[in-house]
Amino acid sequence: MSKARELDRLQNAASPEDIVEASITTGSRSIAYTYNDPVIFLEYAVDVARVARRRGIKNVAVTAGYIDAAAREELYTFMDAANVDLKAFTEAFYKRLCTGHLGAVLETLEYLKYRTKVWLEITTLLIPGHNDSPEEVKKLSEWVMTRLGPDVPLHFTAFHPDYKMLDLPRTPAFTLTRARDIAREVGLHFVYTGNVHDETGQSTYCPGCGKRIIGRDWYDITTWRLSGDGRCGICSTAIPGLFEARPGSWGRRRAPILPNFRS
Repeated sequence: MSKARELDRLQNAASPEDIVEASITTGSRSIAYTYNDPVIFLEYAVDVARVARRRGIKNVAVTAGYIDAAAREELYTFMDAANVDLKAFTEAFYKRLCTGHLGAVLETLEYLKYRTKVWLEITTLLIPGHNDSPEEVKKLSEWVMTRLGPDVPLHFTAFHPDYKMLDLPRTPAFTLTRARDIAREVGLHFVYTGNVHDETGQSTYCPGCGKRIIGRDWYDITTWRLSGDGRCGICSTAIPGLFEARPGSWGRRRAPILPNFRS
């Protein structure tokens, strides 16, 4: 999330107004601040988010959650949602692979849950031999259940060899399914698998009746059983989240965005 890329120079060409105008022109309802972590370009992210909020565009932070308290408040004042990478659930992992501390990320998660109105989701990339044991997955899931509650979505995603970790295999699909089963047994309502083809693991199920209410096959919506007020269309259980009245139809193909950025 935090390695330098040529794309990171985009702020030299695209003003906050340009970014928001591109969102409006393409019919986008939100702007995601990611790849790189928005903590790295916090001032630029906040400048864009201010303009977006004035124009009715939602703001989403995709982040490792490793941020000082003062900067955290500045960033999340203008965010509507956040997906935080909880990279593992041991201090040893954070120290060895991230040169950071687990506690700082847990603090951010609790801050978002209890001190903001930001919609919160968590993603854990399961890396073979590093953070994918059933014991660690259970401890992580139990912490989420106990400290954040059963309705915070938790995503387990597959690792693939890249950058400085080319010596490890891809995460087996079974590992993701097992992690999802463990988290659901702990009591979490909304647990997902990612970076693999798994419609079952990527779909949303009603915690009341257990029926599939949002079916997802990669970016395709295969099932939609939500009422207009965000309730299960079968048993009327309220489903936590931010939902449109009708499902999107964007499909799997990316739409190019070619705004006329000012130099």
